[in-house]
Amino acid sequence: MYEYLIYSRLKKFANAKKSFHIPGHKARGDFKAKFRTADTDVTELSYSDNLLSPSGVIAAAQKDIAEILGAVKSYITTDGSSSGVYSLLYAASKRGNKIIVFRNSHQSVWGACRLFGLEPLIVQGAEKEGVLMPPDSETIEKLISKDANIAGILATSPDYYGNIAPLEKYAEAARRYNRLLLVDEAHGAHLAFGDRKGYAGSYADAWVDGAHKTLPTLTQGATVNVNNEELIPLIEEALSMFRTTSPSYPIMASVEYGVKYLANNASRVQRARSAVKDFERNADEVLPVLRNDDWTKLLIDFKQLGVSPEAVALRLEKKGIYPELTDGRYMLFYLSPMTEAADLNALYKALSAIVANKKLKGTYEEKPSVPEGERSYSFQYALRKPCEYVPLTDAVGRMCARNAGLTPPCIPVVVTGEIVTAAAVKCLSSAKTTFGITDGKICVVKK
Repeated sequence: MYEYLIYSRLKKFANAKKSFHIPGHKARGDFKAKFRTADTDVTELSYSDNLLSPSGVIAAAQKDIAEILGAVKSYITTDGSSSGVYSLLYAASKRGNKIIVFRNSHQSVWGACRLFGLEPLIVQGAEKEGVLMPPDSETIEKLISKDANIAGILATSPDYYGNIAPLEKYAEAARRYNRLLLVDEAHGAHLAFGDRKGYAGSYADAWVDGAHKTLPTLTQGATVNVNNEELIPLIEEALSMFRTTSPSYPIMASVEYGVKYLANNASRVQRARSAVKDFERNADEVLPVLRNDDWTKLLIDFKQLGVSPEAVALRLEKKGIYPELTDGRYMLFYLSPMTEAADLNALYKALSAIVANKKLKGTYEEKPSVPEGERSYSFQYALRKPCEYVPLTDAVGRMCARNAGLTPPCIPVVVTGEIVTAAAVKCLSSAKTTFGITDGKICVVKK
């Protein structure tokens, strides 16, 4: 059994006088009553160690985490997965000036490319039932075989829709040409437990796990993990720049807790997975479930029901049930090893009753799919050019100067350097929530 080292240390000193160091709340008064972690929210003290230069309890916790996750080294981050993605791409930028990325990469990937001067080479898989699939390994190998400036691959796996990329094949291609395989596994920290099918740690040179998304961890808790020892100095240098210098100790403790809790309670994963399988068996009669590679991503296809997912979401909220997202066709229920059978039973009853409502029949409206981008000039070229905001309707045929897309699930519809197409405008105009669009205008390169 693994001990929760950071948490134990913080609790041991929770009653120590804290009046003469930050944070300013001093774990006193009404603040402490409302925020129960206040007495463990400390700074770098003699007993609490220092995340930026760990030598005590944090160093020991990170060593344990690496052992559990099967990494050479693991690092806690309290900035979510984003600082980890920045660290991976910082390391990649020392190997080449190009990186292969998926179209549905997180915003942090595009931000890191912009910051480090990396040219993102976008690969887009086929669309299946309205969902982008991971690109095939042949496409990726063809790219890296022809260009020595490509540092490697930054794969997103699993994605928001539960699709796991063929990482083993990516790894084979990367090794063949001495390139890096880096993985943004923000949605897959749970894959380290159980059968480890599709787990990035089995194949990647380095990867990021968003512990807070699927482990019992506070929001913003994540880990950066390295298997390729050559990358360790670069990753550590990057983390020293991109992590906050005031990390949250409660979040730190919860990252260690989340990883060790599942290591100590292996049956928790199997129990939750069994509950999901039971839900799917029951749902087959009335709720069309989109089967995918990741049991924590439960997707209901409302196109098949002919019912508006937005209308259903509103009715669910009145019952105190909040899905992760609706994208116009699918509703995503984001699960974890902490999901109980009772939770899923309640969800099944509520959903079944709502979709049976005859008033909702025929309310489904088809949404435009995300079109494949049309490249013109490079990402870096477009970033350097003068730009302006124009109405979406006037942007067709213009070169995009800043990514614009749909949120959720935060997928770029048009990437910097791509030509804005009529299909892209239609997709963006029909979306309720977007990014990169301001007052109905999109940023394009000036003529």
